[in-house]
Amino acid sequence: MTAETQIKDTVTANDVVLFMKGTKSMPQCGFSSRVAGVLNFMGVEFEDVNVLADEDIRQGIKDYSDWPTIPQLYVKGEFVGGCDIITEMTLSGELDTLFTENGVTYDKEAADKIREANA
Repeated sequence: MTAETQIKDTVTANDVVLFMKGTKSMPQCGFSSRVAGVLNFMGVEFEDVNVLADEDIRQGIKDYSDWPTIPQLYVKGEFVGGCDIITEMTLSGELDTLFTENGVTYDKEAADKIREANA
């Protein structure tokens, strides 16, 4: 199976996928840690893919999305963005809207707490 096929299968089989350095329980870079932390805090069920474990996936995800950096968040098979975009979307409430529109369960109170803490 090619990296592209493996990536496509992963993003279509899971509602929320985070391609990251490390895992959701043990991130291995600050940017991955921030996005995983937001998702974990908001109670979002997501599939984590450790790009450090497979060089083909690490390069393949960059080619797949035409986005040069990791982490990369996918919701319902669509690329959403990296750390800066997810941070902005969290603070503006756009991430809540995206999850709601796509039927992704999350803790609205936790999302509000993130915004309050960063106001």
